[in-house]
Amino acid sequence: MHPMLNIAVRAARRAGTTIARGQQRLHEVKVTRKGHHDYATQIDHDAEAAIIDTLLTAYPGHQILAEESGARGQSEHVWIIDPLDGTLNFMHGFPQYAVSIALSVRGRLEQAVIYDPTRDELFTASRGAGAQLNGHRLRVSACTHLDQALLATGFPVRRQAELASSMACFADMIEHCADVRRAGAAALDLAYVACGRLDGFWEFGLKPWDIAAGALLVQEAGGLVGDAEGGESHVDSGDIVAANPKLFRQMLARLSRHRRGVTAAGTAP
Repeated sequence: MHPMLNIAVRAARRAGTTIARGQQRLHEVKVTRKGHHDYATQIDHDAEAAIIDTLLTAYPGHQILAEESGARGQSEHVWIIDPLDGTLNFMHGFPQYAVSIALSVRGRLEQAVIYDPTRDELFTASRGAGAQLNGHRLRVSACTHLDQALLATGFPVRRQAELASSMACFADMIEHCADVRRAGAAALDLAYVACGRLDGFWEFGLKPWDIAAGALLVQEAGGLVGDAEGGESHVDSGDIVAANPKLFRQMLARLSRHRRGVTAAGTAP
């Protein structure tokens, strides 16, 4: 395992312990509302602090980009952190949430960890070295036809101007695939594409910390990742499509028609 990935795993497991302990006393956990459909708990903050402490102890000169505390430092090495992806699920005791940590070096994703503390599942990837789940090599699914595919998605509840477009995409896709899941944790959805539990995933209006680790996992498991037009702006734009190579183009063909004219800000020009 790459030394930097090893540190990221240590950070993710430390955060996972914090999250597991918080789940046991959920009725005591302080919740704050950051915005429309946007919440954070004290566990989010505590888990993020544990991750940052672990990473900066090992690499004090690296930059941090984290969901709760934002950006700090200046470096070509940037750790992109979501300490608890699926906060609303966590708040309700719905066991679909995870820690997500990625390392970008000079703008390219190099290391990725997604850790599900409820199932003790550790997804890891290093650029050029493949993706693994608890030490076992991952491959995306072999599904070749959209009408046989199990997909996942989410809706841009914080960007209401995009909701109509997203609902149109959903209606189109559910008519042409086997079924669609909406579990509320994009990092885990991407991890599930990487390991073949899902055949594909799409969502719009996400943040870099929602996407970064999962995108590298899918790529290292043999899948394709891009924005709604098939380009490479997914981490920056927050619009992502991920699938095995056969389904990727089929998904783009259906999704892109509903995304034309929608800007990165979520409004029509």
